[in-house]
Amino acid sequence: MSVTAMNAPTQPGVREKVSDAEWQARVDLAALCRLTALEDMTDLAATHISARVPGEEDRFLISPHGLMYEEVTASNLVKVTMDGEKAMDSPFPVSPVGFTTHSAVLMARPDVNCVVHTHTAAGMAFSSVETELLPISQTSGYFYKHVGYHDWGGLGSNLDERERLARDLGPHRGLIMRNHGLLVAAPTIPAAWVMIYQLERICQTQLEAMAAAHAMGKQVKLMPPEVADKTVESMNRNFRNAAEGKTNFDWEAYLRMLDETDDSYRH
Repeated sequence: MSVTAMNAPTQPGVREKVSDAEWQARVDLAALCRLTALEDMTDLAATHISARVPGEEDRFLISPHGLMYEEVTASNLVKVTMDGEKAMDSPFPVSPVGFTTHSAVLMARPDVNCVVHTHTAAGMAFSSVETELLPISQTSGYFYKHVGYHDWGGLGSNLDERERLARDLGPHRGLIMRNHGLLVAAPTIPAAWVMIYQLERICQTQLEAMAAAHAMGKQVKLMPPEVADKTVESMNRNFRNAAEGKTNFDWEAYLRMLDETDDSYRH
């Protein structure tokens, strides 16, 4: 899928009204939206991604409701308070469901600065099967023992849903929302990209492994416990590096690709 959106709607004057740190967060969050489109993780204009505003812990940026992710730019991201009020003038609406979901996580987890929620075919399928994430691959170490499970209660625009979401996510970095989709809670925007990319692949891999095993009359082979634990620890080191803002080669490579294709997300 192309991420090119040369006519993406921008909002003039935003750059002059925000701090350098906020503008960088806007650029990175817009890039994350474009990458989500690039990897076909969108659900028309229904999904939403957010990031806490640096230096303003009670406010966050969220993708504008009604725009495709190919259209998101740094200036058209909407800045809102934890009460759901716009913290800066914007012609774009905010999804009530998106606000509920993202404010729930950001309010409950001060260590989280970016939240990504998707409804992909793999994520929705995995969330609808009576299974949990299994240690069947190296990649599963990113989330094995570090993922929660949430019984989705409908459209999720009721603020009562925030307490349940926060409870089920707990200290984890990922959440399987039953019959609904996936969510990751990350310390940084670059880390969030790697996490949602890997969680999507983990779910798809497990579904394919389960289907293949069933077709052959076999069982899915799990890693031995000691190997699974070593894998988790290895991936935890990667996660800690991301949380500390150390070099993220995957993120930097993807940004180079975006810039070569269309850098309008930066506007």
